[in-house]
Formats: sequence, C-alpha cells, structure tokens
Amino acid sequence: MQSQHFPLNTLFKPSPSMKIWLRISIALGIGIVLLFSYVPAALFSDMPAVFSVAILGGTFLLYALLWYWVGLYYESMFYELREDEITWKRGVWFRATGIVPYNRITNLDVRQGPLMRFLGISNLAIQTAGYSGQAVPEIRIEAIEHAEELRELIRSMVRGSPEQGNGTGSGTPSPVGSSSPVDQQILAELKSIRSLLEKR
Repeated sequence: MQSQHFPLNTLFKPSPSMKIWLRISIALGIGIVLLFSYVPAALFSDMPAVFSVAILGGTFLLYALLWYWVGLYYESMFYELREDEITWKRGVWFRATGIVPYNRITNLDVRQGPLMRFLGISNLAIQTAGYSGQAVPEIRIEAIEHAEELRELIRSMVRGSPEQGNGTGSGTPSPVGSSSPVDQQILAELKSIRSLLEKR
C-alpha cells in the first residue's frame, strides 16, 4: 500500500499544530493550578503583595520557558516508515531513539481530544507484543494529520510481516510453507521418531 502523505524511507514530522496544542494544554494546566491554589490564597488570606508578584512572575517565567521548550521539542521529533520497521527520535535535553519492527505490533489506536479535534490532529498509539500488558504504548506518533491513513498503512505493513497479527490485537497464523529451519528440523525429528515407533 502506497501513501501520499507517508512515503516509505522518508522522514516525517508531526503537524505544526502540535506546538499550538502543547502550548494551549500547558497554559490550561498552569491556569488550573493557579485557580485552585493561588486564587483562594490571594482572596482569603493576608498574602503580602510581594508574594503575589513573585508567584505570578515565576508562573509567567515558567510558561515562557515551556513555550520555548515546545518549539525545540517539535524540531527534535522525526518518524520514518521503512520496509520492515518504524523508527523514531525525539528529545531536547535527553535524546531518545527507537525502532519498532512491524512483526511485533499487536494494536494500533487513534486518540484525539477536543482540542486536537479542533486542530485536525491525532495521536497514533502503537502497542507491541512486549508491551501488551502495560498501560502505555511502546511508541506514540503524536499530532499527526491523516492519522487514519497512517494507521491503515501500518496495518498493511503488519499484515505483510510473517508470523504477525493484523494491528488490531488478533493474530494470524503463519502461511503454509513459511516455517523456519528450526521448525523443519523439529518436523524431521518427529517423523523419524514416528517411523521408529511404527517399526516396533
């Protein structure tokens, strides 16, 4: 399956709308913390004005730093679909890279909150055999436009991998004739044992 938006062996990034999504999410988080901590303290206690200025100034400085960090984080993010695996890298201070072979993928989930829906972006969570029992996915392709198209593309790559499921959590058996050399040796040994038993 070919994809216009996600060609193989080509790096791609999240949508630029990711920066808006993260910055608004951070602002909402800081706003909620201030609403339930600073506002009651300022209204119902004799907080000195210098403390109020320090808290609000510190909050503004924190948000400015996080605003800048979001841009750096976005620039550090890359994904790539290859013939047999997905690769990714990201990180501002601590760089992380990873490889997810298609033959380990067991589940693909598209996730989208209200703000993401408004911005036209989604996250694609990819679960693998080693991570099936955990709450977090092994990899999350974040803030992607055309997420359904990407999911179907990855599912087609998963189906093309030997001894693997279809990306929905259900497995499919290996095609006939695709057994490994070890399987063939075991089969030959079982046949020889059977022939010995039949001679008795």
